[in-house]
Parts: sequence; structure tokens; C-alpha cells
Amino acid sequence: MKFYSVLNAATCRVFQNSFKQYWHAAQNELVFKHHSFSTFPSLNCRRKDVSKYEQVDCKKYASLVRSVVSTSVSPQTPKTLLDEDNCLYGPVTRSKPASADTESESPQNLAPFLNFERQNTKCEPGPVLKLSLQLMSQGDHSKASLPSVTHILQLTMSLEQAFYLERWKRRMITELGQDGFKEYSKNILNRGKLFHSALEETLLSTKIPKTDDEEIAGYLQSVQGILADITGTRVLESVVSHQPLQYMGLVDCVAEYRDKLCVIDWKTSEKPKPYFRNTFDNPLQVAAYAGALNHDDNYNFQVERGLIVVAYKDGSPAHAHFMDRELFLACWKKWLLRLEKYKEKIHASV
Repeated sequence: MKFYSVLNAATCRVFQNSFKQYWHAAQNELVFKHHSFSTFPSLNCRRKDVSKYEQVDCKKYASLVRSVVSTSVSPQTPKTLLDEDNCLYGPVTRSKPASADTESESPQNLAPFLNFERQNTKCEPGPVLKLSLQLMSQGDHSKASLPSVTHILQLTMSLEQAFYLERWKRRMITELGQDGFKEYSKNILNRGKLFHSALEETLLSTKIPKTDDEEIAGYLQSVQGILADITGTRVLESVVSHQPLQYMGLVDCVAEYRDKLCVIDWKTSEKPKPYFRNTFDNPLQVAAYAGALNHDDNYNFQVERGLIVVAYKDGSPAHAHFMDRELFLACWKKWLLRLEKYKEKIHASV
């Protein structure tokens, strides 16, 4: 009996150990299959990380979600923004670019740019002409009443230019006040006069004058490189008039720039103007001056080129924009268009 008892106990232990090994192996196999199926897309046995969004406490932010979703103010969309703009500013008007319209227009009276009676006259250097408005009006009082080029361009500027000019003016008035803006404009005008006087002295004496004004000194330093290419000065701060077209203007300078006779217009700017398009209506102004000079009996020569010089008060090199014959003629046609618009406005107002 003892033998059978020992045998049964040994047999039980063997079965027990075998069952434990089998059960342990079965558990491992189940765990391996579970991980394999759950991470099959990633082809590895590691468990996929839980997204951080799944860990957010929804109950904690439930009130915030309800307040956003249930708000009475509807979100703005492109359509609502367009509707709001239409209500405030009116419907959008589709139109062609301004450049295309301007190029397609042509003046009704295409007045000649050159004076054919003076075309063959040789241009010989002579004394520098400086004809003031008072001196010109002594012989003919009607010339003094002619509208100036600057006045005509101001009254006929495009709506876009007028908008930006008015916006700049309002911003300056907001910053400086009404009286401060008047003082600022007065200082700019005086600064321009001082700069032109210093340039006149430089061109007559070929030496840059000394000045205690830092801004004027900066402008003179800015144009040093340009002045080195200017020779044969013919006209300085002189009035020109076009009797057939009935307008007048004040020419800054007529001289040779790199051996080309040009109408030169000196400008000052606080912002860089490296490109010709940055000069806005200045090319039309120069073309108008040249056209008037070519038909003014006070001058015995003609000019077919122009130069716009933009100087900077910090002394950085000035930008020179040269206008050749082809560009000059194109600007002359645009000037004639502005002149016709001016006369139409004056006639309508009368």
C-alpha cells in the first residue's frame, strides 16, 4: 500500500508539473497573438501609443465646447465678408488695369514736342539763363496768369494717387496735429528751396558749398556722384511757358549729363526710389518742362532728354533716372492727356 501511495504521489507531481508547463506555454502564446493582432499595421509587437487627444478629459471641457458651438455670433466667412464690404463700400467694379487704359488713350490734340522752326538751330554753349516769373511777366502779363505744370498734375491725378495722398495726410495730421502738419509742410518747402540754392551755387562754381544744416549737407553729399557727370549748365531755376498750349513751369536745371543735354529735375525723398516707377508723375512734369522750353522764344535750343535725380538726407547715393527720346515722347503724350483733362475740369466748373 505504501508503494502504491508513493507511486500515486509521484505520478501526480509529474502530471502537475507537466500541466504547469503546458499552461505557461499556452498563456505566452495567447499574449503573443494578442500583441500581434493589435499592432499588425505597424508590423511589430509593441503596443501602439495612445493619442493625446484620447487622454483629454471631455467632461472637464464640455462647458467650453457647448459655449463655442452654441454662440449666437456666426463665424465670418468669405461670403459674409464680401457682403459686409458691399454694404459699407458698394459693389466691386470690375475694370481694366489703369496702365492699359492709359496706353489705349491718345490726346485729341497731339501737339508736337519739338519746335520745327528751331530744329536745325545749332546748340552753342552760352551764359546760364535764369528767367524769373517777374522778369518774364514784364514783357507779357498774360504769361504770369498761366496755370503751372505742378497745379495741373495735382488737379488731374488718378483716384488711386489721390487716395494714398489723402491717407498719408490724415496719418500725419493724427501724429502731428493740424498745426504740426502745417509746420512740417512748411519745413519741407524751405528745405527744398535751400537744397536748390545750394545746388545752383555748386553748378555755377563747380564747388560744393559748406553748410551748417545737416540735412542740406546730407543731400549735397548724396548727389556728389551725379554732379560729377554734369557739365555745360545752360539753365538754372528758370521759367518756361508754352503759349499755344497755355501752361508754364519752373525748370530746375538744363545741362549735359554724360554728354546728353537734359532737363534735370532735383527731388528729395525720405524713402528710397531706386526704380523709375517710384517717381510717379515726375516724368510727366519733366516732359512738360521740356516741351515748353522747346516752344519758348526766350531759349534758342531744344531738349529731347530728361533726368530725375532723387537725393537723400542721410547722404546715401542719389538715384538718377534717365529719360531717352522714346520715353520722353511717351511721357509727352501722357502729359497732353492730363492737360486736356485739366481744361475739361476748368470748363465744367465754369
